[in-house]
Amino acid sequence: MTTTNLPEPLLRVKNLVKHFPIKGGLLGRELDRVHAVDGVSFELTAGETLGVVGESGCGKSTTGRCILRLIEPTSGEVWFEGRNVTALDKTELRALARDMQIIFQDPYASLNPRMTVGAIIGEALIIHKLTRTRAEFEARIVELLETVGLSADHMRRFPHEFSGGQRQRIGIARALAVSPKLIVCDEAVSALDVSIQAQVINLLEDLQAKFGLTYIFIAHDLSVVEHISTRIAVMYLGRIVELATANALYTRPLHPYTEALLSAVPIPDPEVKRKRIVLQGDVPSPIHPPTGCHFHTRCPIRQLPLCSTESPALEQAADGHWVACHLRR
Repeated sequence: MTTTNLPEPLLRVKNLVKHFPIKGGLLGRELDRVHAVDGVSFELTAGETLGVVGESGCGKSTTGRCILRLIEPTSGEVWFEGRNVTALDKTELRALARDMQIIFQDPYASLNPRMTVGAIIGEALIIHKLTRTRAEFEARIVELLETVGLSADHMRRFPHEFSGGQRQRIGIARALAVSPKLIVCDEAVSALDVSIQAQVINLLEDLQAKFGLTYIFIAHDLSVVEHISTRIAVMYLGRIVELATANALYTRPLHPYTEALLSAVPIPDPEVKRKRIVLQGDVPSPIHPPTGCHFHTRCPIRQLPLCSTESPALEQAADGHWVACHLRR
């Protein structure tokens, strides 16, 4: 898949697949598989933010972690600046980690409670040998703390002394320590209060403008990704079902699943009414996903047997707007 009118991509993901084996019995044989990610492809240009949204369990976080090889993909390719990430050995991957970082979802679980904030942020500086003296090391940590809105005296404190929003700022500083080009924000604001979410999103936007960062911003709430994202990918049961610019997705969604997600987003204007689309049934099990289009069991416009037998490819319906639906191309 090629995105039109864009320069050479920083990141290219091709047919990414991740299946988790389910083992059992005395011999630990593979009994079945969880189809977490099922053929995801997209491209990402430097300086862009790709929002990835969908219900819990759709494969968003697994996709992000497979890109960084925190989880080994079952198949597919990830290309970063022309290098095949999926083919790198451990030494090469460690060197590449300077350019690709992650901000984790839970600010309470992602920081080691036994380490000071300075040690947490500075760990990557030591691993990658980015500072030469103790004074240079501490100066860099102070610089990072101030960059994310914290102060120098926070350096010698422990994570339990901070609020959730402050802890997430520490996580952001840790990701920034090695001057990365790509940051995967794995539901980085979902555990925070709404007011704090806005502060962290504004911080991420400021950092992107200052350092030329590229983001994959994973969230389950479309209202969260609307303002920060350049483009948005909507996932359902391990597949991307729609990919478009943020403006196009919000003003003219094509996939019925995207329409249902958008209908649940609150509108602050009481004069504006939006018809609520309630999907029937539950999300099918990723162990045995439906045949054909994975969404056909809940789709209000499905046409059988087409939708239940043939899997729709992600194809371009308009300039820069891609959809995987037999009826909306």
